[in-house]
Amino acid sequence: MIVYDLQCVSGHRFEGWFEDGDAYAVQKEAKLISCPVCNDLNVSKVPSTFAIKASSSASRPLPADPEGIGQTVSEYLEKNFDNVGCNFAREALKMHYGVSDRKNIRGTSTKEEEKMLEKEGVPFFKVPSPAAGDPEA
Repeated sequence: MIVYDLQCVSGHRFEGWFEDGDAYAVQKEAKLISCPVCNDLNVSKVPSTFAIKASSSASRPLPADPEGIGQTVSEYLEKNFDNVGCNFAREALKMHYGVSDRKNIRGTSTKEEEKMLEKEGVPFFKVPSPAAGDPEA
């Protein structure tokens, strides 16, 4: 099951629950999705809003240089996300389906695993890491 934030052309925002991303596409194409406020069929997905509770250390200003920002992000991820290594997809799916408790995780995944996570509706994002062997990293 996947939940999308949707919006009609009049600006009414609402949630839509779908079996997967393909189900959303099929229903939209068949004009089965309408705004619950004005019944407009011209509906599109919009970015979800969410909040992250900031700790006192997260309130410090970010450095102005890109390398400093990258270092700050890396430090934050290392401190606040459990490293599950190459088990990222497996652990993300377990949390998505309620088999294990939700928590912040980081790790690696293959392109095939990422496609499967997207199909299953598991939200994730990729953070670039410094290239191996890069003396500047």
